[in-house]
Amino acid sequence: MAWTGPAHAQGSPSSSANNADELRRAAQNPVANMISIPFQNNINLNAGPYNGTQNILNVQPVIPFRLSEDWNLVTRWVTPVMAQPRVSHTEGPEFGLGNIQPSFFLSPARPGKLIWGVGPVFWLPTATDKRLGNNDWGAGPSLVLLTMDGPWVVGVLANNVWAGKGEDRVNQAMIQPFVNYNMKDGWYLTTSPAITANWLADSGNKWTLPIGGGIGRLFKVGDLPINAQVQGFYNAVRPDDTSDVQIRLQLQVLLPEK
Repeated sequence: MAWTGPAHAQGSPSSSANNADELRRAAQNPVANMISIPFQNNINLNAGPYNGTQNILNVQPVIPFRLSEDWNLVTRWVTPVMAQPRVSHTEGPEFGLGNIQPSFFLSPARPGKLIWGVGPVFWLPTATDKRLGNNDWGAGPSLVLLTMDGPWVVGVLANNVWAGKGEDRVNQAMIQPFVNYNMKDGWYLTTSPAITANWLADSGNKWTLPIGGGIGRLFKVGDLPINAQVQGFYNAVRPDDTSDVQIRLQLQVLLPEK
């Protein structure tokens, strides 16, 4: 695939030509034709055998590239910075980098009512400690589907990753449905639970199913659009010794075409 620079396809938002509602909708579209840098901080309470607090900051820049008049390649790099609580009396807390997971979505430059992207997700051996990740190479498929109808934005982001081999192998899925209801003055209601499955775990410990939601708003600091939100989740289904409550704080910097 030829790289021809950042994608600014027809209909891509620009700070001078589009209002806050259009920027907000672009911020809620994982394959929008706009550069953005989300900082998503997940605070997981009562994690581990000692009911500690786990903190995961996901830095996940989204950069689109134009491949042709009809197609864009949207790249999304998820880089987790993790603070892991004590898991035993011989293993103390750990702080460092987890496994970076870049995704590459091939997406139509001029989508219809159904917006979609498909491509690979990779698992990179970047964890700084074995308690923060599995240092093997891996990959799998990734898909995003969404539609926008009036104030509603409804979609799903999903992937499955295989990495490593033997006892250290990884086979896990992530399914993240998202529903946003947009209101006046940049405000919106949102829910985007990250449902996960560890296919290698025992039958009672495979799934994590969060239930909850929150509120967000798009605003500007000077000329810079910012999308901020807070959500809370209760893990109604979860593996043993994992968190039961999650608080998610997200700040997304938008860089529209000028």
